Amino acid sequence: MSGGSDAAAAWRPGGPATASPPGGLAYRPIEERDLPFLAELYASTRREEVARTPWSEEEREQFLAWQFEAQHKHYQEHYPDCEFLVIEEEAIGRRVAIGRLYLDRWDEEIRLVDIALLPEHRGKGRGAAILERILAEGGEKGVPVSIHVESENPALRLYERLGFRHVDTNGVYHLMRWTPGTKPDGDER
Repeated sequence: MSGGSDAAAAWRPGGPATASPPGGLAYRPIEERDLPFLAELYASTRREEVARTPWSEEEREQFLAWQFEAQHKHYQEHYPDCEFLVIEEEAIGRRVAIGRLYLDRWDEEIRLVDIALLPEHRGKGRGAAILERILAEGGEKGVPVSIHVESENPALRLYERLGFRHVDTNGVYHLMRWTPGTKPDGDER
């Protein structure tokens, strides 16, 4: 994780997808000061699922905080070369954090480790625009793009629409892969 604004200023995008974000958006490396935002973002993606438990609201929030810490630590340890980015929206005179994009590039594949947007920014085409840039980079390099997606994730339909296909299952996670030459509707070119 980046240590501060000096690290952010020194950051160079790892590839075309992060060098040129969709209009109105910007990326920057995560910093220590982003952890509360990232924890809340994570919780926003899991609250509906956790609401089905018999736990109190306090227990649910504690569980989500613990899960975020475990996930964050796992990603930092297992994806040491990953671009851990905050997605920002350009607002009047300033940028506001609206999501995260964790992208790792390997010789044989681009791994979309994680992408998430705050609830009020979902369903507006921003996620699709980001994904399309990542797929374009995969197409230019001739490598597949993959992501692990939980079986109940509403974005699963978006990935399928963009041409990702289910290739493996590990517990509740589906490994999905987009291969160069696949049209957005999933048909081969």
